[in-house]
Amino acid sequence: MLLLTFFMLTATFRPQEPTQVDAPSSVSEQITPERNVITVYVGKENKVFFNLDNGEDSTLHIRQEVLKNVGAAYNLSFTPEQLSKFERMSAFGMPIEKMAAWIDAPNESERLVLQTGIPVDTTDAATSELANWILYARKANPRAVATIRGDNTADFKAVKQVLDIFQGAKINQFNLVTNLEKEEVKLD
Repeated sequence: MLLLTFFMLTATFRPQEPTQVDAPSSVSEQITPERNVITVYVGKENKVFFNLDNGEDSTLHIRQEVLKNVGAAYNLSFTPEQLSKFERMSAFGMPIEKMAAWIDAPNESERLVLQTGIPVDTTDAATSELANWILYARKANPRAVATIRGDNTADFKAVKQVLDIFQGAKINQFNLVTNLEKEEVKLD
């Protein structure tokens, strides 16, 4: 009983993804890391979502730092309560102007309504919100690995815009998250 209780109390659960992503299949066996990850999701309707973790040392409050810096880039500020709450939340996808309303929403269904996708109209770091999220996430956690998790039915143009933003941020190594496909090997 003690062991079971210990494992239940110390287990970490993956946060709910902002959109259901059915990734394409591949035969790669490289596993996506659990910590120090920046993830960009491209959903079915070509909506873009973003997530980052607090890294290996949660006392650094990486998510809070990133939110403060992105907010400052758009002349927005957040209360200490909003910063603390944001740190424990999952992936998001909305313009920065709606971030405070998303954090303060009383329930998940109201948050879902605000998830309209992060604007990716341009790859220019000065005007692209996704580029700013990536820039400040990498400044706060230089060890973070970038990943793209695209839906199987997402339009290639949406994924290409994300790839262009990665190139603009000088991210030349990143993981494309896929579902593992079974491959049979026949010996003659």
